[in-house]
Amino acid sequence: MIFIDSNIPVYLVGQPHPHKADAQRLLERLVATRQRLVTSAEVFQEILHRYAAIARRDAIAPAVEALDGLVDNVFGIDIQDVRRAQGIVLAYPVSARDALHVAVMEHHGVKEILTFDQGFDGFPGITRIA
Repeated sequence: MIFIDSNIPVYLVGQPHPHKADAQRLLERLVATRQRLVTSAEVFQEILHRYAAIARRDAIAPAVEALDGLVDNVFGIDIQDVRRAQGIVLAYPVSARDALHVAVMEHHGVKEILTFDQGFDGFPGITRIA
């Protein structure tokens, strides 16, 4: 299982960016090898937040649809995940959003994440693909 972070669909549907072709290539490889792709409800919230914050509401639907079409499962967030994220934030120099992703990944036994976010590098038990 590979967790998909919000920056992947944003690069896919967004403006030209150096990571756009990389995101497409990596996803094509993962789909071709029939990897199970997952994400969380929080990742969808990040897409909504990002595009609303930069007044690009027109990009919300394409990004949400892209992510929804890619993943096999969307994990919810529960208080157990929030409590684990709290512990992660207190123990590691990571952002709150990254800590929540890690907590959800741990909860569901996911060891790999597709992201360009280097904040995941060096986090014990997590391998970043990008």
